[in-house]
Amino acid sequence: MQKAERLNDIVHHLRRMHQAVTADTLAEVFEVSPRTIYRDIQNLIDSGVPINGEAGVGYVIDKSYHLPPIMFDADELEAIALGIGMVSNWTDELFAVKAQNAYKKIQATLPAPLIHELHQISTFSAPSSYKIPWEVSFTQVRECIRKRKKVRFNYLDLQNQTTQRTIWPLALISFSPVWLLAGWCELRQSFRNFRLDRLSEFVVLDNRYPNEKDKSLQAYLAQIKHE
Repeated sequence: MQKAERLNDIVHHLRRMHQAVTADTLAEVFEVSPRTIYRDIQNLIDSGVPINGEAGVGYVIDKSYHLPPIMFDADELEAIALGIGMVSNWTDELFAVKAQNAYKKIQATLPAPLIHELHQISTFSAPSSYKIPWEVSFTQVRECIRKRKKVRFNYLDLQNQTTQRTIWPLALISFSPVWLLAGWCELRQSFRNFRLDRLSEFVVLDNRYPNEKDKSLQAYLAQIKHE
């Protein structure tokens, strides 16, 4: 990795962290020595990046710091374009518009050579007749996850039995062409996955669910990792 690229990536890494990050941790992430990290951090500070901290304690960055325009290589641009195409074809119209807007913002920051690379992309996501329709609003479900709002719905299982569920929505997961809503189910008192196309009478409840570690997205991901 070139030094300039590593410095840029260090800034991005620190912006994602919610606590101080030690030089040893950064050295492990970027596969360099702690001494190199010390020099990199000093270079960033000297260039005006608002990083606070010291060796042995850890570093934090002022989250109000605005990064200069991000540069991508050809493969990164192709991956972004493919992802945006998949969002457009496999979610809903509102989310597709957001994806396209993001793509336009990215294009606006690119220099001429990368615009040329963008026009050479040959990996696409096409609309598919295999897409399974659903009654609920994909965007509304995403908002419930973001705002930690409980939801209630009727669920038709694979044995054609219908039950009413109240869940704490945690994530939307794609198993193309099926979308799953993952959450903590109050009826079963455990994590459950629900197919969006089998949900009906979807209602957003007024109350937010609490932030409990054993019922969080992290706990869900840890459970499925060991299944």
